[in-house]
Amino acid sequence: MSHRFHPSVLREYDIRGVIGETLGPDDARAIGRAFATLLREAGGKTVAVGYDGRVSSPMLEHALIEGLNASGCDVVRVGMGPTPMLYYAEASAEEVDGGIQITGSHNPANYNGFKMVFQGRPFFGQDIQMLGKIAAEGAWSDGTGSIESREVMAAYIERLLEGLAGIDRAGLEGLRVGWDAGNGAAGPALEALAARLPGEHHLLYTHVDGNFPNHHPDPTVEANLADLKALVADKNLDFGVAFDGDGDRIGAIDGAGRVIWGDQLLMIYAEDLLQRQQGATIIADVKASRALFDRVAALGGKPLMWKTGHSLIKSKMKETHAPLAGEMSGHVFFADEYYGYDDALYAGVRLIAAAARLGKSVTELRAAMPAIVNTPELRFQVDETRKFAVIDEVKARLAGTDADVDDTDGVRVTTPEGWWLLRASNTQDVLVARAESDSDAGLERLMGQIDEQLAASGLERGPQAGH
Repeated sequence: MSHRFHPSVLREYDIRGVIGETLGPDDARAIGRAFATLLREAGGKTVAVGYDGRVSSPMLEHALIEGLNASGCDVVRVGMGPTPMLYYAEASAEEVDGGIQITGSHNPANYNGFKMVFQGRPFFGQDIQMLGKIAAEGAWSDGTGSIESREVMAAYIERLLEGLAGIDRAGLEGLRVGWDAGNGAAGPALEALAARLPGEHHLLYTHVDGNFPNHHPDPTVEANLADLKALVADKNLDFGVAFDGDGDRIGAIDGAGRVIWGDQLLMIYAEDLLQRQQGATIIADVKASRALFDRVAALGGKPLMWKTGHSLIKSKMKETHAPLAGEMSGHVFFADEYYGYDDALYAGVRLIAAAARLGKSVTELRAAMPAIVNTPELRFQVDETRKFAVIDEVKARLAGTDADVDDTDGVRVTTPEGWWLLRASNTQDVLVARAESDSDAGLERLMGQIDEQLAASGLERGPQAGH
């Protein structure tokens, strides 16, 4: 029996679709069989499986495990929890060779999907296309496998608490923090963690509900932080932390209600880390502020700009032995005293630790950052066949000028007034633009340069495309 996936489902970094339309149990079973086939070929046998709080997740888990077993893999079920708990189960258990988390991440409630780890490395790009090829040919191995359920939540919480190692807990007793789990899969883990943290903790929406009744669980959209801002203001808390639907991306606000964006959080983590590891490489994606790269350099670190995408960043970290990396989208990766994957709960603990070690409040750290004006991520629809071609055209036009161009991922142009970026999304038929300057007028001029390039390729910055 072969299986064909809907063409939209096998993405660059993960597998994702709409339940009942482009994704269902037959797909999950085929993913299990194909993943198990590749793992058996590589000498592995045991796969950890977890799932998020979406309504469709248990059904997909059942079918996925059937597929993994049918191709000869043993399964360790870790149950419902955040994606990083699944990563933890894969990284911390010697006999586990791979991991699959069933999650729709920050997509709408009717979506679901799969994030995968293969023998300790991210599984993406060509790997995912290979699953499709094996399924289409029905070229999977046959076998039988066992199923074991394992409780990992308690051990995972203990591991998170190690992020405060060496810090005087008595000095943290006055700490007051707000947390918003957004009814996502991190809720129960957050409750267990907060109960063990020093200080006073106020929690929102820890009840897991795949319909997300309070707000959408994507902390990179400021509107989704409204409840957390109200909580911090109402109770006069030190700062607030929010999670996405599967707990691998962090959002934060300071005590004054200002958002601390992904690259700004990285500035705080970098300052803390570079006190202990002078000269360390710190990676951020091409959407990150110039203020971050400048700050890392000023603190004696080696800033490295890299491609957007959690799998690409993880791979680059392994290659460069960077102890810390982050993305604008709120993925923060700690290889310093941790495993190198993106874990928003651990990032929350490390924010408490960083402020304690630096001897400043999160609000003071945020206030000290340079005032810059920038656009959010601007996304606009473009024909799939044109999206990479347009970037190539822009590169070609700029090649004949004295523009300062970085083409790590799309085109990032630096000018005396700031910088602008144009890149093709790997996961959707959209182009992404962003610009940053030290003045409103400068920002307007930079946006003008983006519009000029788009016009030259027969496009205009039309209506915003959603996520």
